[in-house]
Amino acid sequence: MRACRPFLVAIVAATAGPLLAGTIDVPSGQPVTFQDVIWEAEGDENTYRFRYIAPEIARDGGSVDFEQAEGDLRYLCEHSALPALKRKERPVARIVITLSDRPVAFGETDPQATQFFDSYTPQGNSCIWEGF
Repeated sequence: MRACRPFLVAIVAATAGPLLAGTIDVPSGQPVTFQDVIWEAEGDENTYRFRYIAPEIARDGGSVDFEQAEGDLRYLCEHSALPALKRKERPVARIVITLSDRPVAFGETDPQATQFFDSYTPQGNSCIWEGF
């Protein structure tokens, strides 16, 4: 059974400092900002979902397609999410990175939103793509 831990997630996000603050420089050059992080525990495995806003992936008027954004997803895992979790010494089995052109509440759908996501297994300072 999965359990979300919003209180602990708030602590991770609040104490991650500059790793999650302001605009994050990513390989595509698009402006990306941190939205939130959601922690899910299933048994002894912890999954952290780091969600970011990336307006340039929008279907209408966006300038970044999935091929360009794919490099951003891994970059965000290795240079934003993973360092934030390591800094707080959080055990993690999986990191899911989501880019959305607009804020969307977790678990809700927005047919107008464009979202890209990938799942990674952390190994040392790297994020290994899991593929869905």
